[in-house]
Amino acid sequence: MTGFMSKALACGLLAGLLLASCAPASNRIVPALIAPQTPAAVDTARMLATDDPANIGNWMSYGRNWGEDRFSPLDQINAGNVGQLGLAWFDDLETMRGVQATPLVVDGVLYNESVYNIITAYNAATGERLWTYDPQVGAEWARLACCGPSARGIAAWEGKLYIGALDGRLIAIDAATGEELWTTQTFDRAQAYSITGAPRVYDGRVVIGNGGADYGVRGFVAAYDATTGAQLWKFYTVPGNPADGPDGETSDSAMEMALPTWHGEWWRYGGGGTAWDAFAYDPALNLVYIGTGNGSPHMWQIRSEGRGDNLFLCSIVAVHADTGEYVWHYQMVPEEDWDYTCTQPMITAQIEYQDEIRSVIMQAPKNGFFYVIDRATGELLSAGDYTSVNTWASRIDMQTGRPVLQPGAHNTTTPHLMSPSWLAAHTWHPMAFSPDTGLVYLSAQEQGDVYAAAEPGAFNYVHHRSNSGQQRRNMPELRAELMAQAVADEQGYLLAWNPVTQTEAWRVPYRVPGSGGVLATAGNLVVQGTIDQTLAIYAADTGAKLWEMDIDQAPVAGPISYMVNGVQYLAINAGWGGSPVYNLGPFQTSTAKLLVFRLGATGVELPPPPPPSELPRPPFLTATEDVIAQGRALYGENCARCHGPNAVGGVKDLRWMTAETRASFADIVLRGIYTERGMVGFGDLLSEADATAIHAFLIARANEDYADASAHP
Repeated sequence: MTGFMSKALACGLLAGLLLASCAPASNRIVPALIAPQTPAAVDTARMLATDDPANIGNWMSYGRNWGEDRFSPLDQINAGNVGQLGLAWFDDLETMRGVQATPLVVDGVLYNESVYNIITAYNAATGERLWTYDPQVGAEWARLACCGPSARGIAAWEGKLYIGALDGRLIAIDAATGEELWTTQTFDRAQAYSITGAPRVYDGRVVIGNGGADYGVRGFVAAYDATTGAQLWKFYTVPGNPADGPDGETSDSAMEMALPTWHGEWWRYGGGGTAWDAFAYDPALNLVYIGTGNGSPHMWQIRSEGRGDNLFLCSIVAVHADTGEYVWHYQMVPEEDWDYTCTQPMITAQIEYQDEIRSVIMQAPKNGFFYVIDRATGELLSAGDYTSVNTWASRIDMQTGRPVLQPGAHNTTTPHLMSPSWLAAHTWHPMAFSPDTGLVYLSAQEQGDVYAAAEPGAFNYVHHRSNSGQQRRNMPELRAELMAQAVADEQGYLLAWNPVTQTEAWRVPYRVPGSGGVLATAGNLVVQGTIDQTLAIYAADTGAKLWEMDIDQAPVAGPISYMVNGVQYLAINAGWGGSPVYNLGPFQTSTAKLLVFRLGATGVELPPPPPPSELPRPPFLTATEDVIAQGRALYGENCARCHGPNAVGGVKDLRWMTAETRASFADIVLRGIYTERGMVGFGDLLSEADATAIHAFLIARANEDYADASAHP
């Protein structure tokens, strides 16, 4: 750790004792006082009293509390003194991958998750490492999972930490030592599932979903006993093959309701609906709220013959926490045809509605509308568009609760521009709600994409590959025109939204999308990592910028705040990765880091960023148009999720490969020689000819864009 410690030596964590800092005396901050009790002593009583003096300094669950409002009542750091903020300590996570996790802090110990589900415990005041646990997730899961090996967080309960591992294991480890206690496999690894979301614990039940709808699976959520790992209930989010009869699971009655809304042979392709991120819990109603995902395949015509609402795709489903039995649902996107998900963060709150206080659940999913729903009944109270939605729906009909689709919104074989697109008006990045201002804060964006359905009979399902059902090769001139419009219209901003009036309170525009999750505090602060590679803090009431620091990274994770020994801290994982950005251009970052700030901190500095690299001139284009067209299609199905649609943006912009990288292209793509850097080989899915075609397409794209891109480094 540059400026504080290089690689901290692990210090034993002795249950029932006070922890002393392992840092040298000259660097020692006031030691963290760890309560003489079981580490990670989270239980129902504490979660029901997160704002009590004994708990106010903790961050004990993914969204801080079960309502997931990500609002900290701490106000030691506030709008009047935030200019005194400094870097207290950091840890280099030694990866160039995106790090998406929200840390937990319980009684002075910070628990963090890096890529491949590696967990480290720290003294939260000093940054001293206490222990590290590596579940040994195979590197191949960087490819087998849709969106890389990142994870969004862990859960804590009665001395244990719970990991939803990428490979489907639910793992319980001892919070005192990091030793594994038990493991449960939550899905069949032969199927294309993965876990990237954070598990939650609700009154002794570990609830976890999974991803994989893009690859062709049937979504489900399951609950497990927090003590033993035994499965308590399982709820499928879409129906299976009707010929197989009931599943014998708690969702059977709900599937009877859902089945008539599906047509054709969707079960051959999974159906989708995976709940890969969003959950919330109301302990008074004893309801778990599940946000469900997109259809599989994406194209409604292929998945369901262009008929039916396809329950419970892109919905909020409420189930009993004890049994998993269905209570109510609200579907945001019936006839899901656009890779829209409703797995974006959900927040429960008390807000005014028609002159009375209502208990609501709020969500801003991919489709561009902000929803306020009665959380006891599922009644839609209001919905307003928070970004441009003019190519999808004009409004939400409050009589029916359904979107009023624009003419031509559904996909045909003719390319058309959709905005919002799969890139999302609001993606998974955490949002926050402040009861002080009554505003919701979120990272919003406008990024269109070109959609066209595959020709009838042309769809070919391939296991562990994105099965969108899209046509990506036809009408190239029209596609180029539409993509140029999408690139020109791209926007990204921090949005403050009034859920009572369904209106914008203020916004902070960024040059491009990609800024991260947010935190709101009682100090009248909104904290966000930005695409400009900074951490920025704004006034929660006005949006005025109060403080900003260059950190050589563009964080996407949600920040947190906590207190140890009367000192308030802000912490964030800073490691960029996620949805591609069209206009980002060459984008160089440092390694991902866990950064922790406090008032008056001095003397800790980040290492200098790597020197910028010049944009390499692409080779001459020699491939035929047929080969380039084949490469375009293969790139779209195998590479676009990480490297950007039309090879623009992404975690690494492949238009600007070096000569050395180009020479090794087949070895990288097929044989995985960059596995340690996160790029696992695709040799079991792609041939040498396929790799050559993809490379030809990338050379073509580089030649198309080089003159403009090199003029604006």
